[in-house]
Amino acid sequence: MENFPESSSKGTKRRRDEDSDAGNTSSLEDDLTFNDTLVALRIMRAQFPHIHKGSVEPFILKSQLYSSVKDRTQVDRELESLRRDKVLRLFKLNTGQDDHAVMFLDDYLNQIDRVVKRMEGKKVEEYEVFGWLKTHVLDSKLETGIEHHELCSLLSLGGKVKESHISVLINAGVLTRQLIDPNMYWFAIPNIGSLLKGIVQGRKEIISLLSRRRYKEMMLSSLEKKRLRMSPLDVRFHLRDLIGSGHLRTDQTPTGLIIRVSKD
Repeated sequence: MENFPESSSKGTKRRRDEDSDAGNTSSLEDDLTFNDTLVALRIMRAQFPHIHKGSVEPFILKSQLYSSVKDRTQVDRELESLRRDKVLRLFKLNTGQDDHAVMFLDDYLNQIDRVVKRMEGKKVEEYEVFGWLKTHVLDSKLETGIEHHELCSLLSLGGKVKESHISVLINAGVLTRQLIDPNMYWFAIPNIGSLLKGIVQGRKEIISLLSRRRYKEMMLSSLEKKRLRMSPLDVRFHLRDLIGSGHLRTDQTPTGLIIRVSKD
């Protein structure tokens, strides 16, 4: 990864805006694979389902990248480079042992700004902590988690830190405590709860749909037209995830791409 475009928030936003309409109506079969992780991220961001009731910026699952860029080592390497360049952030999800979400940094900062805007009307005195978080923590701590003492130390660069500041961040969904160690936190995406449930339910619904068929398979063109009852996310979002995680596989036939349930 030697020739990434500029990694500034402004530059990243401009590049993505150029692709804002990319592939929204195309079939998954037309853009299933890519040679570059950043290109895949930009296309998947443009194709992120429009959630009418939600207020979550687009995110991509790491498994979706694995389904689209065949070399997983390349994906990991390029994600690491983009993370170090502060183009994006990775988030550990509670939907599966190895589930991670990827979000462009400027999208994540916009997500936090939405939270702050809502809290300003609730007379939450500690909402200043969000500014400290953005300036002193997110800019220097690029990993998916952070230890309590380090968090307080970095936040203190902005002002006097109280436990109530940490509670505000947790209640806003920006931080979640790690179950195995209460002194460790995961960085999190605010307001993503309903979509996490949708990811789990959508996976089950598609696997169940295919498993009920005689050969546990369906033409991609037909499967894409299905509307899910249990997930606000679309079929394409879930198919990329399930193919990348190995639960589904694809086979090319003369009549088109077939999606099959992978054998145990």
